Amino acid sequence: MLSAIASTFANCFKIPELKSRITFTLLVLVICRLIALIPVPGLDAPALRAFLDDHRKGSDGLLGMYSLFTGGALENCAVGSLGIMPYISATIIIQLLTAVVPTLAKLAREEGGRVKIVQYGRYLTLLLCLGQGFVMALGWEHPEKIFSGFTGRLVLSDNLWWYRLNTLVILTTGTMVLMWLGEQITERGIGNGVSLVITIGILARLPQATTSLYLSFFPPTGDEGKRLNLFHAIALVLVLASVIAAVIAVTQAQRKVPVQHAQRAVGRKVYAGGTSFMPLRVNYAGVMPIIFAQAILMFPEKIFSTLGSALDVKFFSEIANLLHSGSLLYLLLFALMILFFSYFWVATQFNELQIADDLKKSGGYIPGVRPGQETSRFLHRTMSRITLAGAIFLTVMAIIPDLMNRSMGLDPSVSTFFGGTSMLITVGVLLDTMRQMETHLLMRHYDGFLKKGKIRGRL
Repeated sequence: MLSAIASTFANCFKIPELKSRITFTLLVLVICRLIALIPVPGLDAPALRAFLDDHRKGSDGLLGMYSLFTGGALENCAVGSLGIMPYISATIIIQLLTAVVPTLAKLAREEGGRVKIVQYGRYLTLLLCLGQGFVMALGWEHPEKIFSGFTGRLVLSDNLWWYRLNTLVILTTGTMVLMWLGEQITERGIGNGVSLVITIGILARLPQATTSLYLSFFPPTGDEGKRLNLFHAIALVLVLASVIAAVIAVTQAQRKVPVQHAQRAVGRKVYAGGTSFMPLRVNYAGVMPIIFAQAILMFPEKIFSTLGSALDVKFFSEIANLLHSGSLLYLLLFALMILFFSYFWVATQFNELQIADDLKKSGGYIPGVRPGQETSRFLHRTMSRITLAGAIFLTVMAIIPDLMNRSMGLDPSVSTFFGGTSMLITVGVLLDTMRQMETHLLMRHYDGFLKKGKIRGRL
């Protein structure tokens, strides 16, 4: 099996075009990692890095989620500390507005309309970078409010306004460069560029997770009581294998709705009828419900904790403890919000009325279902059922890291690789990248990754 996979990878470099695309992608990803490591001038990045290494913070909460998508750039006070998240946020906002604003919906259906919408997303990315960059610059001025227990200062410059302006421009430029590099990968490389930028940031945390996992089995002197045993090792391997298999299965799972096309005449040409199918993905929303739920649930705990400390009211502090990440109430609310946002995303992005109308105009119909309104109802009912299955899967995936933290006491940097957004994004992006490589291999008469690495033909 391993020899077949190795042979298949070797075949990838025998195709000049595919070889150049892979090489280009790897070089761009190296540049992305450098952007996440080069510190912003005027900041004492080594001091923050040393503090985080000693206290092992920044792996949970809102800071941990942001650090996950920036590949650790935030802890390094790096040029790419904003990461690609402003572009992702802008894209999501534009998608939601396209679903509810008639003008944008009409523009999306026009010729060249998608190009304009993408351009609007870039403009919105710039605005978000300016806002988030200024807030981050202010946050670095008072690091003790972000990194609990940190003493000292990060800003080395005495001219604060020059520091703020300089940091704002650098952070904005870093994100815009990452966005451009992602688009270049999509156009000239292999895979979805923006997704690969996020994935390489997630995988960059793998050495830290490996070190933490090693210390869990072989702790330093004085922490032997927290040592994991052989049973935990077997359980971790089984959980990892099960999670990867489940993610692959559900990511590729789809309901194939048969579509029959009748014979029709367009001008002097007669188009023959035929049968095809409409693929409806089980996990249509992807990781978006988990991201939405995590982002929203971060704020109540912070708000009640702040009120409890400022007003010295025990009731608010108790509520904050109940809403702490990993608590039973938190997990219950987390699961309910994932279910809600799964249906919310499908409701805003899956337009069954438009699909039914397009089928009717093209002379297509679903066997046993009348065209028009009945087709729309059928698609709505079918999508609702498979969305429930996808939402339950996302819920299970999302709470696995918290359950592992509670049961085994694993470090959050380790448990994030056993579920949640990290696993979903990584597996999904790798599958998409391998699928594109498979297409190039099959076009040149080579076996793909799912077959033996034997050459069936020559270029």
